[in-house]
Formats: sequence, C-alpha cells, structure tokens
Amino acid sequence: MYVCICRSVTERDIRRAIGDGACRMRDLRKELGVCAQCGKCAQSVRELLDEGRHDAVAFATLKPA
Repeated sequence: MYVCICRSVTERDIRRAIGDGACRMRDLRKELGVCAQCGKCAQSVRELLDEGRHDAVAFATLKPA
C-alpha cells in the first residue's frame, strides 16, 4: 500500500528502511523523502516506525544471550 503519494513510497519501502536501521522520522525523511512535501503521510509513517521499534525490542528480548 502506498503511504506517501507525493514520493511514491510504499509501506514495504518504509519497513525495509526501518529494518536497515532507520530509527527516527528524520532518517526516513532523508532516505525516502516521506513527510517532506505535503505531510499527509506523517501519521502513517510514525505508526510504522513505532511498530518497527516495538518489533526490534521484542526481538532483542527474545534472543538468547
């Protein structure tokens, strides 16, 4: 699904960037250009970023030491 129409960025693109290390809105804006033009995608991008952070924390706590 497209999240940012202005830059043709999909949910998959955002998840991939988060998986590659983007951990702030600034990172996603710099890498993908989201939230840089009209800003209508900001809420959806934030939700995906929060999900990615939650998943990373859950994964880190499940990894054996």
